[in-house]
Amino acid sequence: MTIELYTWSTPNGRKISIGLEEMGLDYTVHPVNIGKGEQFATDFLKISPNNKIPAIIDTDNGISVFESGVILMYLADKVGKFYPRDFATRIRVNEWLMWQMGNFGPMLGRAHSYLHYNPGKAPFAEEWFAKEAVRLYGVLDRQLEKFEFMAGDYSIADIATFPWAARHEWQRIDLNGYPNVKRWYLAIAARPAVVKGFAVPGGSVIPMPK
Repeated sequence: MTIELYTWSTPNGRKISIGLEEMGLDYTVHPVNIGKGEQFATDFLKISPNNKIPAIIDTDNGISVFESGVILMYLADKVGKFYPRDFATRIRVNEWLMWQMGNFGPMLGRAHSYLHYNPGKAPFAEEWFAKEAVRLYGVLDRQLEKFEFMAGDYSIADIATFPWAARHEWQRIDLNGYPNVKRWYLAIAARPAVVKGFAVPGGSVIPMPK
């Protein structure tokens, strides 16, 4: 079995390459250069109707999947790793995976737009998203004060969240102000599968907190 991975070097794309490495799955990378608009190509739209990376095709059964959170759920269910079968525990993982999908990713993505790419153009938006970044890291830090990983054991919730935390400098976040997040971040950054998956497709190196 090979997973055909359509991706680019963004946090959402890195979720899936990290997940594939952690799960020990064979995969073929198809870079989709979003800077050149390749996500709008007709063939890509057949598997990702929202014009977004990542997307996969499972050559084992011909199933295609888009949306990064769903891809992680699909792959983890397929191999039986990082997504517990126990109902109560799975709900905890789902909560934090959806928190990433609905909050930590989208809000920090907007912070990138205003704080990293367009500083000085929209002061109100910069202030709002900077404060939201602080709030979200606070939520994560409090959760990680109670557990080693986001939902207890290492799971797809951690895999989904880590690549967004890797852009903490873009968000004007100092991880030293969030000791539990920093401990979690360094532990995940040291995992060989994470290092390898983070480098897909462009060879990027995981940023280390100062």
